[in-house]
Amino acid sequence: MSFARFTQAILALLVGLAVAFGAAPAQAQTETVLHSFTYSDGAFPRSDLTSDSAGNLYGTTLFMGGGVGGVFELSPDGRGGWNETVLYRFTGGADGGYPYCPLILDSAGNLYGTTYDGGANELGVVFELSPAGAGWKETVLYSFAWGTDGRNPVTGLIMDAAGNLYGTTFHGNTNDGTVFELSPSGGGWTERVIYNVDTSYAGLTMDASGNIFGAGLTTVFELSPNGKGDWNPTVLHTFSQTGRKNYDGLNGTPVLDKAGNLYGTRYGGGGNATVYKLSPGKNGKWTKQVLQSFKNRTGPWAGVVLDPQGNIYGTTLYGNSGDGSVFELVAPVGGGNYEEKVLWSFSGADGAYPSSLILDNAGNLYGMTLGGGAGGFGVVFEVTP
Repeated sequence: MSFARFTQAILALLVGLAVAFGAAPAQAQTETVLHSFTYSDGAFPRSDLTSDSAGNLYGTTLFMGGGVGGVFELSPDGRGGWNETVLYRFTGGADGGYPYCPLILDSAGNLYGTTYDGGANELGVVFELSPAGAGWKETVLYSFAWGTDGRNPVTGLIMDAAGNLYGTTFHGNTNDGTVFELSPSGGGWTERVIYNVDTSYAGLTMDASGNIFGAGLTTVFELSPNGKGDWNPTVLHTFSQTGRKNYDGLNGTPVLDKAGNLYGTRYGGGGNATVYKLSPGKNGKWTKQVLQSFKNRTGPWAGVVLDPQGNIYGTTLYGNSGDGSVFELVAPVGGGNYEEKVLWSFSGADGAYPSSLILDNAGNLYGMTLGGGAGGFGVVFEVTP
């Protein structure tokens, strides 16, 4: 699938966004636009945010000043505002192009991510950005070749304690997706596919024992190290497929709680737009529970985050206002059902079509929107519950 075809549905959402929007209605929570993209400094962010210990935010945008995307940093200015710095602009050549991914940080402050396009074979790359003097240096760690290695990653990466990187590709040999491992080797990096999965929009999660969890279009799986350098795959649950395949799948990266339960989201209509929970049981059996069904609006395209009390936070691509929402599922006390609270409904000027959230220690939520804002190119926002 070409980049143009893949992004057709997303970019169609943006038609008419670069116009004046009405003000947001009064709501119980507070939403603050931290940065409104201007196209020259970024446009149409599709990824999640990443934060460091100093409170700086990092992200990617699909376009940047007429180019094929870039990486930015947003830093508190000490006066209640935020300063944006463009760290890197992709050219679409050997360095990659069109980053859909969130970024990860290592202990030395290096950033890692993927691009859908570009690279030596124009099939996407894994890249590293490293501080270099007053700027940043990009290094391509791997260019996908569509041999046995997969192609066109649309998700971010995870890193284990040994410095190995893991991620997914949107396509593989048979046009399905892959899970890959990238390992430092002799001054370079070696890639291998460790699992083939139905087309994957979702990223990966790793537990303290080194087990990897992920989701394809219809399956949630676990990869467990076998002690010999390989991985044992287990399908934890298979969701029934109804409706249009690419609009009725698992999209958000699964997350784990302290008890080993797995939470994720499903995007789609016809009662399939849900937040789900998978719980381990006897004999390796996992039980699925639907925590929330989104009956009157299209559901979550992104994943969820959990707070220490077990409350769940997420976003819907469309909301009651049409431009998406931020929601909370309040954890039941002593049994019962989760209670949904809509924390914010976007109306355009404050953003439109939100991605996943991150949560700080004070309970504030941060995210980005694909569109909306002053110019219609997307925003970085904060919601204070």
